[in-house]
Amino acid sequence: MKHTISVLVENKFGVLARVAGMFSGRGFNIHSLNVAPTHDRSLSRITVVAIGDDSALDQIIKQLNKLVNVIKVTDFKRDQAVERELLLVKLAADSDTRSEIIQICDIFRAKIINVHKDSLILELTGDEGKVRAFLDMIDQFEILELSRTGKLALERAKNNSPVK
Repeated sequence: MKHTISVLVENKFGVLARVAGMFSGRGFNIHSLNVAPTHDRSLSRITVVAIGDDSALDQIIKQLNKLVNVIKVTDFKRDQAVERELLLVKLAADSDTRSEIIQICDIFRAKIINVHKDSLILELTGDEGKVRAFLDMIDQFEILELSRTGKLALERAKNNSPVK
């Protein structure tokens, strides 16, 4: 079972290694891992998508909460968070394929961020389903390079209304 876990940590040396070590030490397979500073430069948010059973997850959360530099641990349940991924992909694109790639980008609201005579670099953000569907559509073209962020997540507002 996949679990999305958000870990707010102090932005200190070695914190990421301790957090990742906690997962491997408990036998969780990390599906994706994303870490970056927050709006407060002293804090970082680690978003982990891990695969494992519920009892192991419970132990992981308890152990993470014991780590010195961990501020808050949140296990996002289904529909409790807004989740997005960023995809960058470089496709081979000649005069025969370029217009079809552009049409697919329009459908998925992907951005063309670099144009070269024989390639395009595309940017797409969305949930895991949208990213997967986009990848299925562009699979017919030659993928030269691809990079994904993994999942990013923030807890939804309690009343599910947008922030004004």
